[in-house]
Amino acid sequence: MPIINAQDISKSYGSRQVLDGISLTIHAGQKIGLVGANGCGKTTLVRILAGVESTDGGKVVSRRQANIGYLAQIPDLDVERSALDNAVAGLKSWNAAYQNHLAATQAIEAGSGSMQQHLEAQAKAAADLEQAGGWSVSHRAEAMLGHLGVEQVHRLVGTMSGGEQRRVALARILVAEPALAILDEPTNHLDIEAIEWLENHLSESYTGALLLISHDRYLIDGVVDRVCELDGGNLYGYEGGYRGYLQGKAEREDREQREESKRQNFLRTELEWLRRQPKARTGKQKARIDRAEASLDRAPPAKGGDLKLKLASSRVGKSILELKGLSLAIGDLSLVKDLDFTMAKGQRVGIVGPNGCGKSTLLKAIVGEFSPTAGEIVLGKNTAIRYLSQTRDMVDLNRTVEENVADGRSHVVVGDNTIQIHSYLRRFLFERATLSQQVGTLSGGERTRVALAMLLLGASNLLILDEPTNDLDVPTLTALEAMLLEFQGTALVVTHDRWFLDRVANHLLVFEEESHVATYVGNYSIYQSLKLAAEAKLLKKEKTVAKAPSKGKAAKEKKEKGLTYAEEIELDGLMDRVEQAEQEASDLEEKLGDPSQYGSYPGGMAALAEAIDQARATAQQLVDRWEHLESKRA
Repeated sequence: MPIINAQDISKSYGSRQVLDGISLTIHAGQKIGLVGANGCGKTTLVRILAGVESTDGGKVVSRRQANIGYLAQIPDLDVERSALDNAVAGLKSWNAAYQNHLAATQAIEAGSGSMQQHLEAQAKAAADLEQAGGWSVSHRAEAMLGHLGVEQVHRLVGTMSGGEQRRVALARILVAEPALAILDEPTNHLDIEAIEWLENHLSESYTGALLLISHDRYLIDGVVDRVCELDGGNLYGYEGGYRGYLQGKAEREDREQREESKRQNFLRTELEWLRRQPKARTGKQKARIDRAEASLDRAPPAKGGDLKLKLASSRVGKSILELKGLSLAIGDLSLVKDLDFTMAKGQRVGIVGPNGCGKSTLLKAIVGEFSPTAGEIVLGKNTAIRYLSQTRDMVDLNRTVEENVADGRSHVVVGDNTIQIHSYLRRFLFERATLSQQVGTLSGGERTRVALAMLLLGASNLLILDEPTNDLDVPTLTALEAMLLEFQGTALVVTHDRWFLDRVANHLLVFEEESHVATYVGNYSIYQSLKLAAEAKLLKKEKTVAKAPSKGKAAKEKKEKGLTYAEEIELDGLMDRVEQAEQEASDLEEKLGDPSQYGSYPGGMAALAEAIDQARATAQQLVDRWEHLESKRA
């Protein structure tokens, strides 16, 4: 049964057509992911569906009395009320009953007016509360806020940051459990733990319909059953999660290319025929001319530009970066304690941990913007750093795109080449009309592209990126991943994007409890498997201790032998084999997302998907073997 039905929706801003006859129907329980490049109109479409923006044409019909929850990029909350009060505000019946019960209780305590009336009002409010979900609703809202990283639930929302307010707004929708939840980038300002909880909740617990805008590819793959892509004002639908979307899009673009090739062949044939004909023509000839002219008038499928990022690498010395007993603190708050870490050539280190744990502070300390409380940061003699801060403060919001990047120059030096500034900015998908816009008027993703354009001028051998994935669309994320994989230097990257970490990182620095920062070899999935294995081992140990076998029985148990010499050799080379298998899978996934490469793969798309599954399975088998041998050695 449809919850909302949009037909022939169109929307323009000035001469720019954003939506061109879009139709979308969302049924009860259906979960849809909405993807597309920055600026394509995703937010405009969901605002229209949520009823907060009007259309230029078409209509939107929603099911009568259907509750629709909308998470906007800038939430609308009551800043005079607490996080918990805002979280339950979406439950109108429950909230009204709660307020009535509170008022009656306060009147009884004050002893004013008719006590009998106050008691009756309190009893009625209590009954209404039970019917609306009971007192447990408040506890459920508090738990939701905690899962999303809001610990001070009684704090006034007006005193919170924008990111904290977004989390409160998301909790309000999840608590209300609407018939349709429209979530616009819900993972913004969430750490990895909260993102993984949200993914599990949306896929396992939430039973309503969902329309999800997100650049988190694991979230889309794990939650939705259909992906819709906005491209050139049109909406294309694909069954399945993110992988289904990639396969479907590859097939569609391959089909469009074949159709365009047929059209071009037809035009060449018809035009050649027209040149040979005399001026007098029969009715059949006239019809043939009309067909040729119709094909001439039909434009080929519009293709967006491809974003290609490249950073020139400078010569790397023997020493790049070394942290010796590093400790960081802000006031009495300890962030990092006694961290020892040495970077080697080719390392791409992902830095993960909860919000506020000190990840950005660590990067600031490395670039000299924050003073350590103890220890030493040693940079190599030839270390050349390029740094992208989380605040993007290198970008002047009052200057234009061109002024920020060119800084008065008509040409810029990229590697060994000198190119015209407009040509350079076209690599970042900035057209001439955009170059004169103030950066402050651009979207978050466009501002990050400006920062990247500035960052990639010049050479470096140590790239430090703080939340580079924030606000970026999938094409830009893919280009950034490709650049880091090709980069000959080293990289330190703070991000909550698990897909990005799996594709790019070969080492992790993980902020754990009590200011401890641990080092792991491998990407995020490998770290997760090691973490789960450690938890399982601890649980098994606790169960063993609880059973407490007798001394006689324990004496009979055989002690497990350590590693053999052959196993020691095998263990030493296992992580290299894991990285090779992961790289093979990443390379195959790149082919899956690139239609120009797809046709060349033997066996077609099905064989390519099977090869990806096999490569991932091989990597997991190697990780399992590594865990077994490490456990045996321990």
